[in-house]
Amino acid sequence: MSTSAEELRAIALAEFATAGYAATSLHRIAELAGLSKSSVLYHYSSKETLLEAAVSPAIERMGGILDTLQVNSLSPAGRASFLNEFVDFILEYRREVNLFINQGPSLTDVPVIDQANEVVQRLAEYFATNTSSVEDKMRFGIALGGAAYMLCTQDSLGVQSPIDETRAALVTILSELLAPIAVPAP
Repeated sequence: MSTSAEELRAIALAEFATAGYAATSLHRIAELAGLSKSSVLYHYSSKETLLEAAVSPAIERMGGILDTLQVNSLSPAGRASFLNEFVDFILEYRREVNLFINQGPSLTDVPVIDQANEVVQRLAEYFATNTSSVEDKMRFGIALGGAAYMLCTQDSLGVQSPIDETRAALVTILSELLAPIAVPAP
């Protein structure tokens, strides 16, 4: 059975998230896939290209969520929509989020990680501009960052719940944490 480019991305992402991007070699990815290094290079010209293929969908999705947020605003309905999309995002892209949170600051010379950091910066700037107090800004940072960190470390902590229960709990908790947010007048 041959390993597809999609399977290589999944294998690489798992290894990047657990062992670290800098500590993961193409040889290791090939070994995990049951391939030769040249077979991996057939699909991806470098480790950086493989990282880009593995994390770009998450970056694009988060960018889309931010675009929608900017259109919907932080009104109660806009906030609820954002929270649902954000929770779905961190559930679907748990490994990518783990990589961004835990390794993003140390991989600033890697273009795709720079793109991820730009999306995170864009998110922070949005909340800095569209909330009215330091408390509200911190509330968003703690709520969103805490939810992302908790989900991305579940595997290593061995704390997992059924996905539907986890999603419902996260949406409820985030909604409660962010309910007092006052939206500045236009």
